[in-house]
Amino acid sequence: MNNEPAELITFEELCSILSIGRNTAYKLLKENKIKAFRIGRIWKIPRIAVDDFILTQSHLNKD
Repeated sequence: MNNEPAELITFEELCSILSIGRNTAYKLLKENKIKAFRIGRIWKIPRIAVDDFILTQSHLNKD
């Protein structure tokens, strides 16, 4: 198991990386299409979850 902490990105960074608006980003998070969690009102989004989402949506995953 990897002992390094996961890199977390902000909600705004998610919007920027995917070039999407706030409403679309909230929808992806609430529908659990991008794995993330909240601490209070702040979304914590593992960068690897975003990478997995991109690979899945672009059909580049090798599963």
